[in-house]
Parts: sequence; C-alpha cells; structure tokens
Amino acid sequence: MLRKKSNEKKSLGLNAFLNGLRSVLNLIFPLITFPYISRVLSVNGIGIYNFSNTYIGYFILIAGLGIATYAVREGAKYRDNKEQIEEFSSEVFSINILATVIAYILLLLSLVIFKNLNNYVACILIFSIQILFTTLGTEWIYTIYEDYTYITIRSIIFKILSIILLFIFVKRPSDYLIYAAITVLASVGSNFLNFVHARSFIHIRLTLNTRWKYHLKPILTIFASSVAVTIYVYSDNTILGLMKNDYAVGIYSTSVKIYQIAQSLLSAVLTVTIPRLAMLWGQRRRREYNDVLTRVINTLGVLVLPASVGLLMLSREVVLIIAGQKFLPSVNSLRIITWAIIFSIFSWIFSDCVLIPAKREKRVLQNTLITAVINIVLNFILIPTMSYDGTSLSTVLAELSVMIMNGYSCKDIIKPIIFKKETLKNLLESIIGCIGIVIVCLLCQWGWDSMIWKTVFSVILSVPMYGAILVLLKNKIAISMLKNAINIIKNKI
Repeated sequence: MLRKKSNEKKSLGLNAFLNGLRSVLNLIFPLITFPYISRVLSVNGIGIYNFSNTYIGYFILIAGLGIATYAVREGAKYRDNKEQIEEFSSEVFSINILATVIAYILLLLSLVIFKNLNNYVACILIFSIQILFTTLGTEWIYTIYEDYTYITIRSIIFKILSIILLFIFVKRPSDYLIYAAITVLASVGSNFLNFVHARSFIHIRLTLNTRWKYHLKPILTIFASSVAVTIYVYSDNTILGLMKNDYAVGIYSTSVKIYQIAQSLLSAVLTVTIPRLAMLWGQRRRREYNDVLTRVINTLGVLVLPASVGLLMLSREVVLIIAGQKFLPSVNSLRIITWAIIFSIFSWIFSDCVLIPAKREKRVLQNTLITAVINIVLNFILIPTMSYDGTSLSTVLAELSVMIMNGYSCKDIIKPIIFKKETLKNLLESIIGCIGIVIVCLLCQWGWDSMIWKTVFSVILSVPMYGAILVLLKNKIAISMLKNAINIIKNKI
C-alpha cells in the first residue's frame, strides 16, 4: 500500500514537471521567434498574420465546443473500464467531428459573405488546418490517462523543427504565409500522430449511436464560458483590424505579445497554489485556506507591482530589443496595457483561487460575459480616435472591471484577507519599493547612452534596490525569499 502511494506521488511529481516544461516551452518559443519575425516581416505582414490567427481562433472554439474540458472531467470516471471509456470517447469524438464540420462550413460562408476578408483569405485558409488537426489530436485522452511524457516530447521535437524551418524559409516581408504554415506545424503538426498513438490506450471510432441529450447540456454550458473568454481575448485584434488596418493590428499585437509574456511569467505563481486552495476549501479548512490565500495575494503583490513598474519604465527599450525600430509606435500602447497586468493577475486570484473552489462558477461566467461586452463597446468608442492605443486602454478598463466584479462576487471570503493589516502593510511597502525602481531607471537613462547597457543596469540595479527597501521595511515576503535564496546557495556550496 505504501509503495503504491509512493508511486502515485512520484507520478504526480513527474506530471507536474512535464506540464511545467511544456508551459516553459510555450513561453520560450515566441521569445525566440518574435524578435526575428518582427525584423524580417513588415508591420503589415505581422498585421495580416495576427488578424488571420485571431479570426481562426473563433472557429477552433466552435469545433472544440468545450469538449476537451468535459471529456477529461467525465472520462476520468471510466478510464479503468475499457468498454465504457471506448464507448464514451467514441461518442464525444463523434460530437467533436460534427462540430468541426459545422465550423468549416461557417468559416467558408464567412469568407464568401465578408468581402473585407479578401486580403486575408490565403493566410486564414492556412491557419484553418488547425481546426481539423486540433480535433484529431484528442489530447484529452492523454490527460485522462495522465500520459504527459509523449505530448511533451513531441512538443519539444516539433517546436525545434519549426524554429529551424523559420530561420531557413522566412527571409523576406512577403514570407508571412510561410510563417503562418510553420506556426501551424508548431502548434498542431503532431496531432495526427497523437490520434494514431491514442490507440495504445483505446480504440476510437465514429458512431451515430450517441447520447446527445446526456452529453450536450454540460458541453454547451462549458462552451458558453469558453465563448465569453474568447470574445473577450480576441475582440481587440478583430475590431481593430476591421476599423483600422493591418498596420494598426501589427503595432498593437507587438505590445500585446510583450504584455502576455510578462503576464504568463507572473501567473505561473498561481498555477501551483490553485489545487491546494481548492483542496483546503473542499475540506472546510477555512483558517488554513485564508493563510494560504493571504500568502498568495501578498507574494503576487510583491512581484506584480515592481514587474509592471519596471516594464512601464523600460517600454521603449523592451520594444526595440524584442521587435525593432519599426515597431516603436507600440511603446505607448505597451505603457498603457502594462497596467492591465496588475488587474488581470488579481482578477485571476479572485476567480480561480476563490470563486471556483467555492463553486461559484456561474458568477465567473456572468462577470466574464459582462467584461466581454464592456471590452467590445469600449473598443468601438476608443479605436476611431486612439487607434491601437485605444485598444490597449479598453483592455485595461475591461481587466479593471472584471477584477472589481470578481472581487465583489467573493467579498464575503476575501474581505477579512484584503483588509487585513498585514495585507495593507505589504501593499504600501511594495509601492514604496517601486519608487526606488523608478529612481534607478531614471538614473540609468541619464547615465548610459547605450540602449543595451541602459536596460541591463536598470534591471540589475532595480532588483537589489527593491529588495533592500522591502527588507529595511521588514517585509515578511521579501525576508522569506531572501532566507530561501541564502539556504539554496549554502546547500549548493
């Protein structure tokens, strides 16, 4: 019995490592490719690429229909019974195929009806390959059986292959279609292999004998939530592309890419705490839950504020390093959207760490729907006069709105934590520390002419300055981090 538990623990640890590795790869891939692409392709080419990719995202959503989430949740119950899991998987896969056919029909109709899409047709059709291959990939089977090794290995192989192909074949501004094809290869290139390899677990077949009523209600409920999130995420590029031009989309996409990288790095802290918080809430261990949630909020407060202020101060340098001179107009857009990092992270805390464990998913859906509407309305109001800067501002205001709504929806839970003396003190100390970052960055801008040295010293000097201020103010989070760092160094020595 003990041996079995030990093996299960080891398996969970391995899966956590592999999932983490996949996340890191997904982060590193654009960091490697984007600086090269932004210099090789024209701003218009980047605009067409991003608009087409965003446009196809809607149809991938329709084809997916929320099935992956539903399949994992329900399929896990049957995985030890081969007959039941094969019957269930075949039914779900058949629904997925039908949704995929519908998605392609709607895509083709949209290309015929909307004449404004003529310039994007070739790129959209290349990206449309993702619709079929995402369905064939059946990654939910690997999640049900907790087989992350195969998925991670093939992800590494195809991403490396794609990077090689990128540097070989993308040489001119007109090569954005080749870049689109390589992107498709990187994201879904091995999905057919997934489908074949899935037979080592179960045999999937198309079937007409499907329990439609049993499956469709929960699937469509999950789909509704996915639609709300997708509209909220994708509406910016779509509306900007329709109201302005490819150049505007290209400029805005650059600031969003940098914003998303910073956001992803910071949100990684949340990923490991969500299961713990859900477990503590489910077991009604409220005191422990409050302690963990307090640490999460305070830790992210210590990390998110300086990261946002640092990016705000170095926006011009970051754009030049990552994208190049021709994308300088995105600097102001990046400075505006940087504020959304703070609101989005705390909104995520309230939704994933509080509302969902407390089984208030309907409030999350409701708040997301309202935010999607707010974002769309703001885009139509702000884009005509402010262009891509207006899109950035609408994102900030939308993130602020959803943070307030999510916070209000769980006010009975977070009120004792947010207004705790320790939390307010932590916030004040972080703000004081950020003043030190601003001073360091200003001094570096005056002290160095070289953009690279200016950026390097701003980062190198800001971190110890911020840390020193927090330690002098006796910030518990900073002191704990410092002690952990000292212990790690001692152990290595």
